Amino acid sequence: MVNISLPDGRHREYQEGTSLLQIAEDISPKLAKNAVAAVFNDKVTDLTTLVYKDGKVQFLDFDHEKARNVYRHSSSHVMAQAVKRLWPETKFAIGPAIDKGFYYDFDTDHTFTPDDFALIEKEMNSIIKSDYPIVRRELSKEEAIQFFADRKEDYKVELIRDLPDDAIISVYQQGEFVDLCAGPHLPSTGKVKAIKLMSLAGAYWRGDENKKMLQRIYATSFPKQVMLDDYLHKLEEARKRDHRKLGKELGLFVLLDEGPGFPFFLPKGMVIRNELENFWRQAHQQAGYQEIRTPIILNRELWEQSGHWDHYKDNMYFTKIDDQDFAVKPMNCPGGILVYKQNLHSYREFPLRTCEMGLVHRHEMSGVLHGLMRVRAFTQDDAHIFMLPEQIIAEIKGVMELVDLFYKQFGFTYHVELSTQPEKSMGTKEVWDAATDALKEALEGQGMAYKINAGDGAFYGPKIDFHLQDSLDRTWQCGTIQLDFQMPEKFDLTYIGEDGEKHRPVMIHRVIYGSMERFIGIITEHFGGAFPAWLAPVQVRVLPITEKQHEYAAQVMDNLKAAGIRAESDPRSEKIGYKIREGQLQKIPYLLILGDKEVQSGTVAVRHRKEGDLGQQGLEAFSAMVSAEIKDKVIR
Repeated sequence: MVNISLPDGRHREYQEGTSLLQIAEDISPKLAKNAVAAVFNDKVTDLTTLVYKDGKVQFLDFDHEKARNVYRHSSSHVMAQAVKRLWPETKFAIGPAIDKGFYYDFDTDHTFTPDDFALIEKEMNSIIKSDYPIVRRELSKEEAIQFFADRKEDYKVELIRDLPDDAIISVYQQGEFVDLCAGPHLPSTGKVKAIKLMSLAGAYWRGDENKKMLQRIYATSFPKQVMLDDYLHKLEEARKRDHRKLGKELGLFVLLDEGPGFPFFLPKGMVIRNELENFWRQAHQQAGYQEIRTPIILNRELWEQSGHWDHYKDNMYFTKIDDQDFAVKPMNCPGGILVYKQNLHSYREFPLRTCEMGLVHRHEMSGVLHGLMRVRAFTQDDAHIFMLPEQIIAEIKGVMELVDLFYKQFGFTYHVELSTQPEKSMGTKEVWDAATDALKEALEGQGMAYKINAGDGAFYGPKIDFHLQDSLDRTWQCGTIQLDFQMPEKFDLTYIGEDGEKHRPVMIHRVIYGSMERFIGIITEHFGGAFPAWLAPVQVRVLPITEKQHEYAAQVMDNLKAAGIRAESDPRSEKIGYKIREGQLQKIPYLLILGDKEVQSGTVAVRHRKEGDLGQQGLEAFSAMVSAEIKDKVIR
């Protein structure tokens, strides 16, 4: 008998050789039906695995990221099997699961086109309907090479040859199709339900441009058709909401060939940017921060001292001034440290919180530039907090609360990830462990669930990343808290302690928006360009029906502007329906229609962007309502 521990602490006994799927069925038929894979003794495992030793088990459904990877990797095998049936001479490269889907790289004389998608999907659905068991087998390296060489699968043979000589190679078979794969996989092809081929691309074998160009098919899959339909709907919405498209249509920003990766903000875009900065300054003043500003160009010695020259040089821009080497700053922290060093500090000043809207430049390859989301010049809403060691936990919690305040203001939910020491880093393991433990303690003290990203920290310290979720269920990494024991050491930062001696402060680096440019891109897509009134470049547009209302329209404009409302008038001699439609296309929150009745009664006919006709209102009452909506930063 084997003893199996369940996540709720219960234990059950089973005969040796019982499969994990049978254990799931014994616990609950519904659990077994929804299970995609299992974690057995901390390893993600096939549900068909037979158990011969004691262990702890957790069953994963599609909601779990690791289970989705299993589901979609199995789906990629279904697609490969379909392609092999349709074009038998095809050779296979790799077919991994990726975020939101999967792909497979093929070597074939047939040139795939989108017209092939329906044919491949039909064959995939036939394979799914056949519900072939997906069976794992293990081979020695020599056996595996011979197996795939017999099938003329050159790419698989190359992959196997790169493995250690004593490696045990696993293959998975479904029907007539066999693929080299570490697994795990679904129990059978019938577990795949809703599939959709998405796009085509070229891909060099193993990412090497000197090797053969393969054909890559991207696809996705879900356990329910309704989930696939929702995903495709959101993709279509994302295309409509593309910030590059909306930025041009709404006159917010442009990206020009004269400055690739260096965005130009137009007047309406600057309104949004300034409002975001005003909110940021107000919140930071209330939270006890002092604003600073540092130069964008500093000499080489500073970047050598900070470690950026050794760890970040490939992403930096350089220049010479008076025959000396200078660098354009990729980060604000060295400048913030120089500000700190201008005074002798006492422990009584701590925590000392400084913040900066700092323009930074980072070299990005042209192929990865993408609107405002990936640029070469951007402004970080940086802050650096200098503190006593015993203040670390409280300060991290304070930053978390500020992050929460900001994201809730825009209607975002978010999740948290903790990134630990990377392979290339400064400092000892002991210092890194102490910093990482402090971040964990702060997260757990706030009752905040988090995921660990091993090896993904900054080169000078571990970090907490905040990934916000937008209205289309996409996630964006924005806020960061980095705990740093290295920079204070590098720059010999000190303070005078209670004992009158010099001591080393601890430092936190943090951002909330992350990048102003990127955050504007995110909220443009999140709101679909229909910004809440407090952010909207034009909050109210006044629409006189004929020239007879122009004088009253001017009075309305004066009233709105006196109330601090961003308003504009459309006096053109166009039909009112046309002017309303244009105002809606510009996504202006409020349109005020003025006819003879409104002139006589001193009112305005109000039309809201989302809610439609709100009827007549007194001008003062309307101004007061909109002013309150702006002041309270309401999302309506």
